[in-house]
Amino acid sequence: MKLSQFGYKLPEELIAQHPVENRDESRLMVLHKSTGEIEHKMFKDVIDYFDEKDVFVMNDTKVFPARLYGNKEKTGARIEVFLLRELNPTTKLWDVLVDPARKIRIGNKLYFGEDESLVAEVIDNTTSRGRTLRFLYDGTYEEFRKKLRELGETPLPKELGRDVEPEDEERYQTIYAANEGAVAAPVAGLHFSKHLLKRLEIKGIDMTSVTMHIGLGTFSPVEVEDLSKHKMDSEQAFISQETCNMVNKAIDEKRNICAVGTTTMRSLESAVSSDGHLNTFDGWTNKFIFPDYEFSIANAMITNFHHPKSTLMMQAAAFAGYDFLKKAYDVAMKEKYRFSTYGDAMLIID
Repeated sequence: MKLSQFGYKLPEELIAQHPVENRDESRLMVLHKSTGEIEHKMFKDVIDYFDEKDVFVMNDTKVFPARLYGNKEKTGARIEVFLLRELNPTTKLWDVLVDPARKIRIGNKLYFGEDESLVAEVIDNTTSRGRTLRFLYDGTYEEFRKKLRELGETPLPKELGRDVEPEDEERYQTIYAANEGAVAAPVAGLHFSKHLLKRLEIKGIDMTSVTMHIGLGTFSPVEVEDLSKHKMDSEQAFISQETCNMVNKAIDEKRNICAVGTTTMRSLESAVSSDGHLNTFDGWTNKFIFPDYEFSIANAMITNFHHPKSTLMMQAAAFAGYDFLKKAYDVAMKEKYRFSTYGDAMLIID
């Protein structure tokens, strides 16, 4: 498939600036693949499409405050540093993105905090905006990580076009977030409230989790027209034996398995056994899913309405079918659904 096939004009007013007041009261578009029917619901109605012993799989990664602002030595220029990946805890080496990148060269030092107690030295160029930094800090590793959290802010996506507000610290995080390491939230999971999780539990629906620490791979732009030539940046994922047991039992009993979000789906599809079951996983995956792709594990998926030409939209198209997804996006714009991070949700089922 071609990149240009995923272009569409997204009106700016449809990009949700803030979350709805109650997490589970976003709108929900339900896509029935077998009939082509489209329904309009509230997110809390998702429970009506699943039965006892069906399985929901969530991504329990936790977002850390990955965006820092420092000052360049001598000039004092304000530089944004976006933490991507810790390379070495002992030497405090990190892969980061810097902005403006043209001002930042190997050997430059950046100072953070009013007291400048945290310093970083640029030791490598990785991409046009990417750098490797070595942080210099007097203190233990735990104190260093605490300092990063103090100085960092919630890494709200730039496309929202607004500054971070106090509510973002809580709302740009799923309520079941457990394992810190993501620089972006698994946004399909933002719609789940404690009340909805309790209702799912009472109905007898099983819930389990994978961990995928969302990094550059998920939100890097695709820059090649031929999608088969796009290379995803690797992201770290973990799938436990307990999750495998629950999912594989559901496969054997022909139950529904719902992947909550594109990162959950990519984790599952990165760990498929030769007989179509789920294996444990502890490593890195650069799996890129686009049409036509044969899915092995989940037969239902929850996702948001994504930006044009994004890998997230491509994966949703692979699962729903390209033509059906394009039709759904046209309906969503006509019906004024809210797009992007804090937007509404879509449930794709057979």
